Amino acid sequence: MREVVIAGAGLAGLRTAEGLRQAGFDGRITMVGEESHRPYDRPPLSKEILTGGGSKRSLPLRDEADLDALQLDLRLGRRAVRLRPTDRAVELDDGATVAYDGLVVATGARARLPNTDLAGVHVLRTLEDAEAVRAAFEHHQRIVVVGAGFIGAEVAASARTAGLDVTLVDAAPTPLTRAVDPRVGGVLTELHRDHGVDLRLGAGVSGFEGRDHVERVRLADGTAIETSLVVSGLGVELNTEWLRGSGVELDNGAGGVRCDAFCETSVPGVYAAGDLANWPHPRYGGRLRLEHWTNATEQADLVARNLLAGSGTRTAYTPVPYFWSDQYGMKIQLLGQAAPADTVEFVHGSPEDRKFVAFLGRGGFLVGVLGLRSTPKVMRYRPLLAENTTWEGALSAAGR
Repeated sequence: MREVVIAGAGLAGLRTAEGLRQAGFDGRITMVGEESHRPYDRPPLSKEILTGGGSKRSLPLRDEADLDALQLDLRLGRRAVRLRPTDRAVELDDGATVAYDGLVVATGARARLPNTDLAGVHVLRTLEDAEAVRAAFEHHQRIVVVGAGFIGAEVAASARTAGLDVTLVDAAPTPLTRAVDPRVGGVLTELHRDHGVDLRLGAGVSGFEGRDHVERVRLADGTAIETSLVVSGLGVELNTEWLRGSGVELDNGAGGVRCDAFCETSVPGVYAAGDLANWPHPRYGGRLRLEHWTNATEQADLVARNLLAGSGTRTAYTPVPYFWSDQYGMKIQLLGQAAPADTVEFVHGSPEDRKFVAFLGRGGFLVGVLGLRSTPKVMRYRPLLAENTTWEGALSAAGR
């Protein structure tokens, strides 16, 4: 193997390149990235960049010297548009063709756009998105955030920190419904209310109204919210269109690129890492696809090793999923899965104190640990999730 192509210049792509070099690969690595920026960190976009507590100068994942040391053929501002596995080649949007012996698909995702062309309605996924929203904060006093997932919740918290009046809208009954059991999500609901957010839950958005510029958000229950600024956080669309017809299997259920336990796709020599990789996990009853910072790094490291192993010994990817979110100066952390859950128990602290660790169980086993303002205690229980720990065994480990 002398030629590796990495499609995607985000965190997963960068960590794959670093993993290859650390493993001794001295061949050519071509990294293709649709954005014109060198690889940068996305979590601060919805937090420090919006609140003014950070600068885009702090976003690059590596300084120029470290990136240059990887000796990459870096194709920024370019997009992969077609995979030709028979020729072992990737076509780019400028007409160039890049040959590979091994390929890593790390093209990630883009923000799902709301159904409107009105000015004043934003999404947040890229640096340019964050800069546009931050600039809008300076000229508007009121904002409606549509979608109470992680991005929406963080934008709402940042907007309140910046002094805006915030309305957070979601069709679900609690924030983070897809990721967090409602018994814990209810605490997060109150956390927003503690900070003055007007929550409109259980009613989705039916449309955006205005003349050229947004003036109000119409909800499915018939009510309307007057606003001249909206941020829509309705999830993502995966960047997999360029793989259609290539033989790489796409998953129509959980979405993304369907991989085996080693993160290899249905096309030999083509692996996937990051937001769009969909693989089987033996401890979570099916397949996983994680849009988490930690997953991008851990999966990319493993993909680099497995790609170089060829037909030799490879390692299955069986991580303990980990995610964190910072809201109102408080850290929310999740190990494993927090939904669906049969059983929820607060083993340290309490929801009333806004400081706790909650265990989440399913089928008699511990499947998740969620904490608010409890970092050391949360991380203490990671080994329990690395094994099939029974619910009773987990409670015993927590001294319950």
